[in-house]
Amino acid sequence: MNRDLEKNDNKLPIFSIDSIWNLSSNKAYLKWRKEKLKWAQELYNAPLIEIKDLANPSKAEQNEIIDRCNKTNMAIYQTPNNKSSDEVRSNIRNFAKIFNLQFAESHRSAGKEEIVAITPSNAPKQKAYIPYSKKPINWHTDGYYNAPDEQVKAMVLHCFKPAQDGGQSQLFDNEIAYIRLRDENPDFIKALMHKEAMSIPQNLEENGDLRPISIGPVFSIDKNNKLNMRYTARTRSIEWRDDKTTKQAVEFLQNLLTNGDPFLITATLKAGQGVLCNNSLHNRTGFDKQNQAKSDRLLFRVRFFNRVREK
Repeated sequence: MNRDLEKNDNKLPIFSIDSIWNLSSNKAYLKWRKEKLKWAQELYNAPLIEIKDLANPSKAEQNEIIDRCNKTNMAIYQTPNNKSSDEVRSNIRNFAKIFNLQFAESHRSAGKEEIVAITPSNAPKQKAYIPYSKKPINWHTDGYYNAPDEQVKAMVLHCFKPAQDGGQSQLFDNEIAYIRLRDENPDFIKALMHKEAMSIPQNLEENGDLRPISIGPVFSIDKNNKLNMRYTARTRSIEWRDDKTTKQAVEFLQNLLTNGDPFLITATLKAGQGVLCNNSLHNRTGFDKQNQAKSDRLLFRVRFFNRVREK
């Protein structure tokens, strides 16, 4: 499946006739679709992957994680929660390296090991952002505001201490979202692959740092013929291309995520549990609403510009 890197007048990628991403030919797509939905069904009710040592998973544990990430773009695991926070940070980076995830995004809130602590915070660089509050987070892929050439393609999200109540997440495979959109109307995919489909305006922070405007597609295909997704369901500080089909596609996707899908995963991560994924769609409910004091819920997150390795 070779991709022609030249672009046509509509600023859309051109694919070879045997590519599953070619909207003009369904043969390869339908074969892949059948396999994809079969894998999703098989793994939907699969138990969490037990990892005895997060820093050094066994070959069998590694193979199971890789298999699930290759088939459904995510793997949820459970490991003993008997380490200090610094040890867990180090173990997460060692864990990621095993799956060829070595060079982490230099996030402005990153701490030791380039890992971000997702916890309610009043720090100047964090207090204005929802992830560092007890509020719910709408559907999104991580780094949707990044420039297209700095797209987040994989991440580890590890729970060190859960909330007393709430903090539930839902996860959804981007490729299943692609299938639902394409099955409904192939023009939806064409619209969401446009180079100007979604724009995130520039953002000026209190300290004077400026995040430039980010304009790019929702769906894109990388040099390894893998589907990437850049998306947020937020309605503020976002602009969609002024096109009827684009607006219809966005509405369809938002309704899909709101109303649910048979392969949507719901999980409330407990201490020692985590997700390794190829930047799957996800959200989060609010948490510790009954607790007026500061919540001590703590998750560690690290993001990468490449995907989980294949077998």
